[in-house]
Amino acid sequence: METTKYEITYIIRPDLDDAAKTALVERFDNLLKDNGAELINSKDWSKRRFAYEIGGFNEGIYHVITLNATNDEALNEFDRLSKINDSILRHMIVKRED
Repeated sequence: METTKYEITYIIRPDLDDAAKTALVERFDNLLKDNGAELINSKDWSKRRFAYEIGGFNEGIYHVITLNATNDEALNEFDRLSKINDSILRHMIVKRED
């Protein structure tokens, strides 16, 4: 089975306290692992201002995950749950070519 490298970037609401943010990141990291993905890196990037308002916020905390996946199961589940989670404002999944 071929492994493909992906990068997921998601934006967390800026008003979450540290404990809630840590719990959110752990939950989504574990979700990926539990569905067969191998996490290479999961780290906060920075808090940044938006060019336009998203969900009533002018800034958000960017988080970047690099991972290997052999199928789309983990990515599909991440996509599905991040769409219904109020703490994640936006997310993007990109296939890496390196």
